[in-house]
Amino acid sequence: MASSALVLYRAALGIALTVAAPWLLLADRRRRLERPPIVHRLGRSLPPLPQNGMWVQAVSVGEVAVARSLLVEVRRRHPGLPLILSSTTATGLALAAAHQTADVVLPFPVDLPGPVRRCLDAARPRLVVLVETELWPELLAGCEARGIPVAQVNARISDSSLKGYRASRWALRSLLRPISLVLAQGEEERRRLVSLGIPAEKIRVTGNIKFDAAMARPAAPELLQRLRELAGVRHVWVAGSTMHGEEQAVINALMRVPERHRPFLLLAPRHPDRAGETVKLATARGLRAVRRTGINESPEPCDLVVLDTVGELAALYQLAAVAFVGGSLARSGGGHNPIEPARFGVPVITGPHIRNFALIYREFTAAGAARVVRDEGELARELLAWLSDAGAARTAGEAGRQLLLRNAGATARTADALEQYLR
Repeated sequence: MASSALVLYRAALGIALTVAAPWLLLADRRRRLERPPIVHRLGRSLPPLPQNGMWVQAVSVGEVAVARSLLVEVRRRHPGLPLILSSTTATGLALAAAHQTADVVLPFPVDLPGPVRRCLDAARPRLVVLVETELWPELLAGCEARGIPVAQVNARISDSSLKGYRASRWALRSLLRPISLVLAQGEEERRRLVSLGIPAEKIRVTGNIKFDAAMARPAAPELLQRLRELAGVRHVWVAGSTMHGEEQAVINALMRVPERHRPFLLLAPRHPDRAGETVKLATARGLRAVRRTGINESPEPCDLVVLDTVGELAALYQLAAVAFVGGSLARSGGGHNPIEPARFGVPVITGPHIRNFALIYREFTAAGAARVVRDEGELARELLAWLSDAGAARTAGEAGRQLLLRNAGATARTADALEQYLR
């Protein structure tokens, strides 16, 4: 019989979906965002799923990158083990499908009894893995009923999430009971998880997989060459994973840099469907802008390229003299991962709203590998500081690279901990 907390969760989610669904559909149409068919979210018309394998759920792009790294390691150890990767967002699914690290990629089902039951019955996994903060009560209950172990990997609890979870701690204890193993990013995360009622004996600290997440697929040589041609003798500034409103701030910061130091800009909105809007913003400021998919037809010279593809940004950081990692000036963003530019020895600028990567940025700023800015004026100032002092920029970039090396190994430790379920 379902617990009272689970019954309340089902009722609340059902009501929320009924109310929100029309607004979400309208928002998707306005943004021209294509989501998977709703029948797939309901666990119907699924592709054939391999059984008795490992099912990994990763909500969006950042979590998919973690999942990919783990899947590669598990595949190396268990070549014949079926692997399923699911994601919740359209961009997460696109990235998951592009890198082909799993046998099947599918949309995560709506967390209600019917959709979850149909997916679990089709896959019959021997292990379900939830990446970071993926805590889905219906899925957990379904796994418990079938005797399927559930592991939460790279687990973290942000400051804002912690407050909400503590307020509902009475319900969390029963909802989270089915979790078999929690692999936390660090000691602080372990303490937070214990405070939420997860038994200490279920929790291990294995480190942050994002420090050694699988390398991005290499950029096409012809793309790198074309971007270098467009940049010419100018430095390249990559502004990646920007949220709504940040594209304008980045363009404004670019215009504040004196022309003799002004870099060539590669601007990558978090959601590629905003590429056309971003080109218009740049054109309105008198800049010559082109979408990445149109660079071969673009007349030279050009001031910036707007990335309108999925999966290419991580490898293009190698062109950068300086990187701005978005989702951090916008208060609602929460920040994005600075590790992708750091892997190429590129110094990082970020906004102050970085709660999703607070621990990583704490280490980056302490090492001098990243600088935090509050607005477009400070963004322009720090950009100019590093562009006009190449030695300082190289030192900062190398500090970030060394930080990655010191924190490497979490993927292997995570895979070691999962072996008890995969043998």
